[in-house]
Amino acid sequence: MNTTAKKILDYINRKGQVTANELVEFLDISRQALFKHYLSKMINNQTLIKIGRPPKVFYSLNKSSEAPQLKISLDRDVKKLINDNYLIITPAGEKKEGLAGFIYWCQKNNLPLEKTAAEYLKTLAYYKKYKKNGLIAGLSKLKNSFPKINLDKIFYLDFYSIERFGKTKLGQLLLYAKQSQNKALIKELIVEIKPSIDKIIKKYKIDGLGYIPPTVKRETQLMKVLEKGLGEDIRKVKISKIKTAVAVPQKTLNKLSDRIENAKNTIVVEENSVFKNILIIDDAVGSGATLNEVAKKIRDKGLCRGNIIGLALTGSFKGFDIISEV
Repeated sequence: MNTTAKKILDYINRKGQVTANELVEFLDISRQALFKHYLSKMINNQTLIKIGRPPKVFYSLNKSSEAPQLKISLDRDVKKLINDNYLIITPAGEKKEGLAGFIYWCQKNNLPLEKTAAEYLKTLAYYKKYKKNGLIAGLSKLKNSFPKINLDKIFYLDFYSIERFGKTKLGQLLLYAKQSQNKALIKELIVEIKPSIDKIIKKYKIDGLGYIPPTVKRETQLMKVLEKGLGEDIRKVKISKIKTAVAVPQKTLNKLSDRIENAKNTIVVEENSVFKNILIIDDAVGSGATLNEVAKKIRDKGLCRGNIIGLALTGSFKGFDIISEV
């Protein structure tokens, strides 16, 4: 390590977190030289971590690199499955994917890597049996909750969380893309889900596409960015949310009857065109009340001659338990 790099580490170690401007002033070098010769390399080799987004960006030492490292003795297939399926967002907002994320989780929880990896793969296999062609069917669960089903089919792309290991990769992406309004994370979510949505549209000959509108006002609305990012060249079914004196998100309601009342009285289908097959997309399925009530409104207006299909990016495993985080 050269003298300047050591100065950077010593300075950050003393200060805790520093900005690029502080380092420029301390080292008396240009910003261009700082980034080209030092910061970029030290982030790439995981000596430093970058915190925040422009205009407020800080740099600190990567303390995890100093922690005792687990001995890795996993075969190639196990590593591939973990790399394909695992993602965790740390409490500090750091995104750790695949094996690196899994190792972090094991270390954080003082778990043996090899044994925990075997248990993770076993758990994945258990939940995978509920998927057919990459989709989880939820119509039978809906029938246990509602006296009348207005959807012909309902799917979700993955469970929001799984036993012991918590939120799935898609569950993590959905939660933090929505809550943080991080457009880069939303784009990553779109890349993850688009192939499956394209297959549904093709298989079920969808010619009408509707998106469940949000209740809570945000600067960046997930469903709006999702709609634009998916770029489906299909006629839109206009679905709107009525502004009420007090906005009541579905996730705050614990009773099924309250969820039905909420969807019935706050969502309208502002559409007069007739479609053959309609796909309605929501971010997460809790009770299924919203999708079922929207389908009812579409049927009551005579807007669909064929099938109405509901699709949620994630859903709960046990019945239609409420997903209160999303």
